[in-house]
Amino acid sequence: MVSEKLLVLLRDGRKLMGILRSFDQFANAVLEGACERVIVGELYCDIPLGLYVIRGENVVLIGELDLEREELPPQMTCVSAAEIRRAQKAEREASDLKGTMRKRMEFLDLD
Repeated sequence: MVSEKLLVLLRDGRKLMGILRSFDQFANAVLEGACERVIVGELYCDIPLGLYVIRGENVVLIGELDLEREELPPQMTCVSAAEIRRAQKAEREASDLKGTMRKRMEFLDLD
């Protein structure tokens, strides 16, 4: 298992990829050449992190990546870190607006 390329899903929703160099009984792990994969709609960006230590209590899922298989569907587009941050901000603002509109409409009670 050590020296395998892994995908690690964290409790806060982040997805990290890298080569497993070490782990312990608490699921603490060290990834070499780690990057954070950020996905917004059909856009994605791999943000390099380098050597990364992950605290086991933050790990939700660890999975081995198949290096011979394509990682992403063909319609996904790789963009820069700045562009993916703008897309995240726009998505967050749209979500906040939707929540605000729902709160404003609750008083109608259309049931």
